[in-house]
Amino acid sequence: MNLPPVGLGTMGIEDPEPIATALGVGYRHLDTARIYGNEAVVGEGLAASDVDRTDVTVATKLWIDALAGDDVESTARESADLLGIDRIDLLYVHRPRGAYDPETTLPALDRLVDAGVVGAVGVSNFEVDDLERAREVLDAPIAAHQTELHPLYHRPELLEHAREHGYPIVAYSPLAGGRVGEVDPVCEVAENHGTTPEAVAIAWATAKEPVVTIPKASTERHLRANLAAAEIELDPEEIAAIDAVDREEELYPE
Repeated sequence: MNLPPVGLGTMGIEDPEPIATALGVGYRHLDTARIYGNEAVVGEGLAASDVDRTDVTVATKLWIDALAGDDVESTARESADLLGIDRIDLLYVHRPRGAYDPETTLPALDRLVDAGVVGAVGVSNFEVDDLERAREVLDAPIAAHQTELHPLYHRPELLEHAREHGYPIVAYSPLAGGRVGEVDPVCEVAENHGTTPEAVAIAWATAKEPVVTIPKASTERHLRANLAAAEIELDPEEIAAIDAVDREEELYPE
């Protein structure tokens, strides 16, 4: 999918106003999930915006309790209704756990694409073996892989797989849950550029082709700052210094 460098992660947002504000300042990718319990809120924010619906990629995810073949379609249609849209642009398998079975879950998603309920199928929190199996079973190519990626945690093998097979990585939690300000190389690069560690973390992530990112923000100031961060150009030495951070801290392990 042709996704913008910075989209909006909406986990924890319970008011439609930040959604409408984000669209007003230039966001064109909204990411939610069934488990967040806010699909209706995202839909209200989308409806309140003056931005043309066709200009916005709306993504949501099926939780692990709705991945049985018989549950996929009904849950996806419920999500579309909550979002107030006719078609979910990008629908993810949230995790390959619970009721997930590639032999039944993925064909059900293909049928939703054929029916026009879903525009494209993505996966989230997959390992390389899971990705390979999905590629074998799905009729259409994987549209995107959403995974945790920030200066304290990243998986080079997942980036390599995305590059090899031509789909984007959608990086969630790019600010490491607010901890990027504790990472010395990130702070040093931020000082060099006269910006914040948060902006550098986003710039570092989006410099890694084919990565796009979805930081959460609720205020207009933070929304604008995150959007602008992708314009910061880091030199190879700065990127390498952040890559070399030897701490691994996964915020959302299995």
